[in-house]
Amino acid sequence: MSSDHSVPTAPAPRRPVEIDGDEALRLLSKVSLGRLVFTRHALPTIRPVNHVVHNGDIVIRTHEGAALTSRARETNGRGVVVAYEADAIDPVTHLGWSVVVTGYARPVTDPGELAYYRSVLRPWLDGPMDHTYRIHPDLVTGVRLTAGPAGD
Repeated sequence: MSSDHSVPTAPAPRRPVEIDGDEALRLLSKVSLGRLVFTRHALPTIRPVNHVVHNGDIVIRTHEGAALTSRARETNGRGVVVAYEADAIDPVTHLGWSVVVTGYARPVTDPGELAYYRSVLRPWLDGPMDHTYRIHPDLVTGVRLTAGPAGD
């Protein structure tokens, strides 16, 4: 029986490069999974959810018992302040990108829009996902991790 006890080599130096909001939303539209961040009982809460980007907004679907659904009811339609983060970072090279969108998650109520989002956004969890939320970005930030030492 052979065992490989080699020490993994460190990835090459990387440097962060900020990306603009349009590029950040374009990158976000290329992945389907992200993390929704909001407060619950005054503490940060993070939930993995899938999404679509439509007309510059991030759209998610959730279920009746979801923490976001409960939190949204407390705001009487004003929306819940959220951050939404998604990334694509290679686990070997540590190169890739990360995007964070901050804004208000507001319920989508228009029947036509709801039908459209149900057709293009299939939640990964089984069960009814009867609540749809649109996050309109008030702040979009992004960083690309590229090869090379800082300052290049």
